[in-house]
Amino acid sequence: MLNSPIGVVVIDKPAGMSSHAVVSRARRTLGMKKIGHAGTLDPDATGVLVLGVGQATRLLGYLTRDDKGYVATVRLGQSTDTDDAQGNQTAAESTASLTQAQIEAAFASNVGTINQVPSSVSAVKVDGKRAYARVRAGEQVELEPRTVTIHELRLGQVTRGSDTVDVEIHVRCSAGTYIRAIARDTGALLGVGGHLTSLCRTTSGAFTLAEAQSLSEWEKLTPVEAAKLLMSPAEAASRSLPVCQIDSDTALAISHGTRIPWPGDTLSATATALVHNQRLLAIGESIEGRLHYCAVFPSG
Repeated sequence: MLNSPIGVVVIDKPAGMSSHAVVSRARRTLGMKKIGHAGTLDPDATGVLVLGVGQATRLLGYLTRDDKGYVATVRLGQSTDTDDAQGNQTAAESTASLTQAQIEAAFASNVGTINQVPSSVSAVKVDGKRAYARVRAGEQVELEPRTVTIHELRLGQVTRGSDTVDVEIHVRCSAGTYIRAIARDTGALLGVGGHLTSLCRTTSGAFTLAEAQSLSEWEKLTPVEAAKLLMSPAEAASRSLPVCQIDSDTALAISHGTRIPWPGDTLSATATALVHNQRLLAIGESIEGRLHYCAVFPSG
């Protein structure tokens, strides 16, 4: 009988499946319920989805709050009511007169720190209810702009159709950026409209597509085999957070939840992984020189 595995696994989410559905299938593979995910992907999006298993679900809020990387295809010349290919077309304008220089300049205008209005069918909550749920219920939703940073936006292949242009883009951006909004806003800037036709997340924080497990292959494993592929909480945390190595006496105090002075050589006002003998004991911050526990991970 498998003894409550704990850890993190990176899954390459296939298209046509919600992030929650991936979690459900992971639960069946491991034979346990306590599994969650970080950084929701739309059903038609693919790529990096980070799952936390067992007590490692408490790590998820710390693991993927950093930059994200995407490869996407934007179709210029058509607008939809969802800003992606799943929506109903709302407008169409010929792209025949668009030059390569105009296309490049329009996409380049997204780079930097900008105010971006999320898509109306996003998961942003409006008065406690997801925006997409309100839209599907027939409500008109207007979302407030939010500040995001697009560090890099490179163009890949550009394919011209009779009245549309498909543009491959490679994006590195802050968490909370909507790639659908980039498609919408760039199309609007060019005066022809635009929407997203494909999206793949290639990085989420320190986790990459190159290390991701194929969901279909991972599901073929036994619970014991799947558990062996989990990344330890200590390794996962050390990728995303500063690490403070703890001695044995301090480790015992932390395991009891004792309020102690900050154990590191330097004070840290940010979340820090407290590690002893390659085991994650807790996530903590220093407040007025003392250890404040954000999360504690029991042994065994």
